[in-house]
Amino acid sequence: MRVADPRVVLGLHRSRHQRHLLTGALDLGVTAIDTSTNYLGFLSHETLARTVGDLLPRFTVSTKVGYFPSPSGAVHSLAPFRLRAAVEDAARDLGREPDVVFLHNPEQSLRGDARRDREVLAHACAALSVTTAKGLCGAWGIATWDPSSLLGLIDGAAARPSVLMVRAGLLVGARMLDAADSLSEAWDLDHDNKWGMSPFGGNTSNPLWEKIDPRIFLCDGGILSHVQAAFRAAYLLPRVGAVAVGSDEPAHLGELVEALSCAADEQVINEYRSLLRDRLRGQPA
Repeated sequence: MRVADPRVVLGLHRSRHQRHLLTGALDLGVTAIDTSTNYLGFLSHETLARTVGDLLPRFTVSTKVGYFPSPSGAVHSLAPFRLRAAVEDAARDLGREPDVVFLHNPEQSLRGDARRDREVLAHACAALSVTTAKGLCGAWGIATWDPSSLLGLIDGAAARPSVLMVRAGLLVGARMLDAADSLSEAWDLDHDNKWGMSPFGGNTSNPLWEKIDPRIFLCDGGILSHVQAAFRAAYLLPRVGAVAVGSDEPAHLGELVEALSCAADEQVINEYRSLLRDRLRGQPA
């Protein structure tokens, strides 16, 4: 068994939640899993408890709240009472308290009214802070697909998250990368408490990964595949301490874990980010 590497989080967004995947993850030293109340048709928590309940104590488990089932499909809400109830349900359905509960894509319930949105976000954050204080989860955070939408809404008096999860990787634009950095600085979060997600834009089979060579972002990436190199580079785009990545095959997950043995070239990464900013500034208004 490999030494546990907390920098890799097994994401269950598209996973079939099969037992062999989680046992394979443990064999690779991957001891963190990330799910959400709405994954697997709102059945992720119960399925995990039923199929791998005996293994869950060996994992750090994070989940997300913010989406709720309705007759017309999933709906998003930042209503404090719904968020508190969702955290309680998560602990009950998993058979244990989650280590981290993320406020899931809060931007989905924002309307562009800064005063109203600031108040709504503050109340939602306070609700998760209360659930943490009550011991329903170990910590709380924010997982956002669009961190730029939260800038300007952070109230200094509001509860502050312990973890921030944002998109990471070569497909993330300059505005989102800079917004992720600004949020983590505003909340005084170090790199270990900033996580990346969707490092391949949701698809490792995209022909893009063969057309470009992400190995240029690594100090010695010649031994890696293009997909492995893209995954390793994601840890610096933006700089994060962990990346949540989905896989239904332990062999594929193992290839990604192996990629961590190569160091990223920070100078090349910084030059790349500068090019992204220059391109953004050059776009017509």
